[in-house]
Amino acid sequence: MPSACTRIGTGGESIAASYLESHGMSVVARNVRSRFGEVDLVADGGGTLVFGEVKTRCSTAYGMAEDSVTPCKRARLGKTAALYLQRHGLERHPWRVDLVAIAPQMVGLRYDQSRAWHRRG
Repeated sequence: MPSACTRIGTGGESIAASYLESHGMSVVARNVRSRFGEVDLVADGGGTLVFGEVKTRCSTAYGMAEDSVTPCKRARLGKTAALYLQRHGLERHPWRVDLVAIAPQMVGLRYDQSRAWHRRG
């Protein structure tokens, strides 16, 4: 049986996928793993692949969800994204990594592209 944290995280990823789809993106992969880590969602954002990092929190006792994405985590996400692109022959395709922060008891979902990091092929 999945832990409470796993259930919350999976639920958050489903909410994030629905949000991205409602904004014109098409989710093409979930839970992409590499030796560097995992990317929660991959979506086609109209010519740009969007690698989504989903952070779900039940409270702010340990800070905001987006604060948990450290520079080290960003580097691992970028490396995982690059491997995904290589595996699919898309090395020159434009891409970015976006953060989707979900706090169910508060404002709901925050899609923070301003904290996203981008790379063009």
